[in-house]
Amino acid sequence: MSSTQVHDEPATEPPRVRAVDMKLEVIVIPVADVDRAKRFYDGLGWRLDADFVKGEAFRVVQFTPSGSPCSIHFGKGVTSAEPGSAQRMYLVVSDIEAARAELVERGVDVSDVFHRAAVGEGPLSGPDPERRSYNSFATFSDPDGNSWLLQEITARLPGRVDAADTTFTSAAKLAAALRRAAAAHGEHEKRTGQHNEGWPDWYAEYIVREQAGKPLPS
Repeated sequence: MSSTQVHDEPATEPPRVRAVDMKLEVIVIPVADVDRAKRFYDGLGWRLDADFVKGEAFRVVQFTPSGSPCSIHFGKGVTSAEPGSAQRMYLVVSDIEAARAELVERGVDVSDVFHRAAVGEGPLSGPDPERRSYNSFATFSDPDGNSWLLQEITARLPGRVDAADTTFTSAAKLAAALRRAAAAHGEHEKRTGQHNEGWPDWYAEYIVREQAGKPLPS
């Protein structure tokens, strides 16, 4: 009588499919008066990309905030949402006080800078004392009441940015990163008591790690 042997075979994992990039392109905000909204966002210094009109029922205006990969749309026939119902849309800045000062100079009614000492606590006056990322804010609204929240971010939380993909959306942001790296490098030289000839490499490592949310070089 013959016998049959059964051999256990390792399970094969299904091939991993690379996630398709889905880049947030546009946020639609509801407004009551298209021309009034256009004047307001133009006054912010945002780039006007388009103002398309098709008949009496459709018009779309597109603006892009300075240095942003994402734009906004408003107009006629583009959304059924109530004007002013878009709330707390985030605008990330590298220097909250400079960003607020620019808005004030442009005539925008913007709140004072504030911070929160802990999650759940009420706002406290002024920027975060330690200027920690994600902790300093200011707010403003457009003429319809759609509200915007400025948030200061200089270093991302771990995992939020691909360490192999260090990018800057404007020369100003790159310059700000270089200034932070220069200040940190100055402290590094004070600790070591030596001039670092390899400072370009040190700067580069600092900037890449800061964007990726990794521990910074000391």
